[in-house]
Amino acid sequence: MSKIHVSTSINGDAVEYLCEPEETLLDVLRNRVGLTGAKEGCGSGDCGACSVALDGRLVCSCLVLAAEAEGKTVSTVEGIAEGENLHVLQQKLLDHAALQCGICTPGILIASKALLEKNPDPTETEVRYWLAGNLCRCTGYDKIIRAVMDAAAEMRGA
Repeated sequence: MSKIHVSTSINGDAVEYLCEPEETLLDVLRNRVGLTGAKEGCGSGDCGACSVALDGRLVCSCLVLAAEAEGKTVSTVEGIAEGENLHVLQQKLLDHAALQCGICTPGILIASKALLEKNPDPTETEVRYWLAGNLCRCTGYDKIIRAVMDAAAEMRGA
């Protein structure tokens, strides 16, 4: 089968790549584009480690075909910081010691950012619900939730 030519925008940059019809967006991001932040934790959309935003919608990139990114915008964890300046969510995860092994961290950052863009003043229950698709085997979630709540407050200027 012939490869598919895809033109897309990733983290604000125009990107073109060739992919196999069955290749996932996760595989292309990691193996062709060189963006290794999204991780393959399960390969079945159950863990959230590979989460990216596709046209502003939170998706598991292991479940999206790379060809589906044609003409769309992709946002990955590599696009969250501005140069050397960490995004407030990244800083709050550090401040609250809310990460350990790091496999889940990119997905949690992308999901948290998507939540705060949609709802800048979430309740703790809303944060827990929004992050329910992101499995973390190390932290127990409480520090992650506190970090997201603290980031939300800072982003609102509270």
